[in-house]
Amino acid sequence: MSAAMPDGAKPHTTPQRTPQKAPNARAQSSAPPARSLAPDIARGAMLLLIALANVSWFLWGHPGTGALPHPATTDPLDAVLQFVMMVTVDARALPMFAFLFGYGMVQFTRSRLERGIEEKTVRRFLLRRHLAMILIGFLHAALLFMGDIVGAYGLAGLLLVWVFFGRRDVTLAVWIGVFLTLLAAMAALSIVGGFLTNASSPEVLEEMSRQNEGVGAAAMRDAAAGDVGYLESMPARVRTWVLVGIQGVIMVIPVCVLTGWLAARHRLLDEPWNHLRRLRILAVVGIAVGWLGGVPGAMFHAGLLPLHESLFWTFLGLSFVTGLGGGIGYASLFGLVAARFERPTAGAGSGSGGGGDGRVGATENPRTSSTGIPRFWQLTASVGRRSLTFYLWQSVIFAPLLSGWGLGLGSRIGTAGALGIAVLVWASCLPLAAWMDSRGSRGPAEAVLRRLTYGSRG
Repeated sequence: MSAAMPDGAKPHTTPQRTPQKAPNARAQSSAPPARSLAPDIARGAMLLLIALANVSWFLWGHPGTGALPHPATTDPLDAVLQFVMMVTVDARALPMFAFLFGYGMVQFTRSRLERGIEEKTVRRFLLRRHLAMILIGFLHAALLFMGDIVGAYGLAGLLLVWVFFGRRDVTLAVWIGVFLTLLAAMAALSIVGGFLTNASSPEVLEEMSRQNEGVGAAAMRDAAAGDVGYLESMPARVRTWVLVGIQGVIMVIPVCVLTGWLAARHRLLDEPWNHLRRLRILAVVGIAVGWLGGVPGAMFHAGLLPLHESLFWTFLGLSFVTGLGGGIGYASLFGLVAARFERPTAGAGSGSGGGGDGRVGATENPRTSSTGIPRFWQLTASVGRRSLTFYLWQSVIFAPLLSGWGLGLGSRIGTAGALGIAVLVWASCLPLAAWMDSRGSRGPAEAVLRRLTYGSRG
């Protein structure tokens, strides 16, 4: 993923339809530039949310209803944790991922244009990159995890670059408004439809319950990660992956990617010190909207609303559309974190200067100071620089540990145990990323994606 799997510079100019001139000799001879901190911190922290969101899809053999992975429980701790997850993480991590994916597409394009690569060549790189993501996503789903979203982002990238990538900011803003309006309308119709259906006769509601048996998240979990053979589980994972990809491209991903493009064009995370007020507003409002929008669905799941259990879809649309705000709010929050450690040095410009390849160290670009960064955030950023690798690493651990074809632990633990494992798996990424830093190496998945993007000659 271009955003989740950054490759190259964090450039300073907005992509244009016309090819840009090659960088001048002074910029080319400068020292190797440093990366912008905020996008990497956001990507690394995002992977913790992704781990928390994904691990419950491996809790097979538990009863449950609805479209979310949380199994039915009578354990008070599990119930509280599920409520918190539905408010703060579910349908909030995926929009953050999509936002950063879109952000990285602009970074990827801008840096290569500034190196003098023609726009048609950069477009070809993007095409190959997104096709490679679809391939990686398919293999990830078939081999390990049905909920892969790499392929969905690759598909979205193909379509959105083709239709929108060269458009003006105002055009993108209009289409973001169109997508948000459609999502909000669907959410409102679902809520109204749910309450109207709840007023139906008990016989109708019971018939709906019977029709829902054998479908939903519990059935998908059991088919893809349950007590079945490994080869037998592969078709189930691929079928779910296709469904997830189509649903994501239609419902959630486009508006997040387009918003990421706008943010990257204005360097929202590359130069967070220039956007502190905007980041604060986005963080506070976005997270508030995201959390408040998750409360009705969490209350329904906890049995706190007078709605029949077959009407689990009532608040799904609301959760998704408000989750967009939550995801962007989280990304903005991590931008504020990075702004505490990364500032223009004395004598630097405002951040809009040109020249060079767009990273710190090119003498005509504003310099930044990244000294004094706490070790935790350094390691989080290192994980973020290799986020495709560590996204796949989660499944490498989760699948054989929790699935029925592996050790089968998913049938014997609840939500608390699963979330504890997710935190430990994310924590295991930190020393691995530090080791890769010490060797100066990319993540292996990033290396593969780079090879598929550029070909054998790079």
